[in-house]
Amino acid sequence: MTRSFRMIGDPEPESPVVLSVPHAGRDYPPELRMALRAPLASLAALEDRHVDAIALAARGRETLLLQTRPRAWIDLNRAEHERDPLLDDGACRASAASAKVRAGIGLVPRRTAAAGELWRCRLSAQEVEARIAADHRPYHDTLAGVLAAARARFGCAVLLDVHSMPPIAGGRARLVIGDRFGRAAAGRFVARIEEALGRAGLHHALNTPYAGGHILERHAAPHNGVHAIQLEIDRALYLDRRLDQPGAGAVAVVRLLREVIDTLTEQALADGAVAPPLASPLADAAE
Repeated sequence: MTRSFRMIGDPEPESPVVLSVPHAGRDYPPELRMALRAPLASLAALEDRHVDAIALAARGRETLLLQTRPRAWIDLNRAEHERDPLLDDGACRASAASAKVRAGIGLVPRRTAAAGELWRCRLSAQEVEARIAADHRPYHDTLAGVLAAARARFGCAVLLDVHSMPPIAGGRARLVIGDRFGRAAAGRFVARIEEALGRAGLHHALNTPYAGGHILERHAAPHNGVHAIQLEIDRALYLDRRLDQPGAGAVAVVRLLREVIDTLTEQALADGAVAPPLASPLADAAE
């Protein structure tokens, strides 16, 4: 079976920093196109438009996971249970308590603000479960394995989950750092990113309006040397005026992302040098 993501780099990482790009996929399968009631072009609003090109250009030795299926097919930054009862026959009614699901942007997005309802008909439980099995779980299982290998090799691992965002009104924050309000990464890693952004003269925000989603929640374990940070980049920084194709600013954003990766690598290697050994599963079970 063909995977719906690419892994660039070694599963035994050459760097403690691991990169993830979960929302830039543009491989729209025929069955998705046939099910649409909205124009296909409207799904671009769900994409982190061409941020994969930025991550690929900035990558050095780091292992990078890159989703190729679109977010409209399944959202890797939502938990498996965040299924929308208004779309998905297999959803539990309790899942509607999630603000994201109520807004129509659950595990399978139901609507966008601009296009409204996206699909001609409801999805069967089997359809969604097949997407979870084929696309969602393999990405997360692979990412977990790469992070564990990085932690074992370097004593510390850092997941940098790369996203892009529409321009924020007023243009104050051009980037948003998310660490789930301190739960996903030690503050020293966030501070290093803030220093890099400050040197570039770019305003940023911390956790507002994007604190990080399921990817950080699932993979971060800072108490065990696995830190996870989400980075949202204003699309106006690297796309053209229509926010459609890479523009003149892309080179500078690639350079900035490379600096962020380098500074996280430096901090991770410093942490790893003094990290305690991984706890034994048998010891954990005995406690």
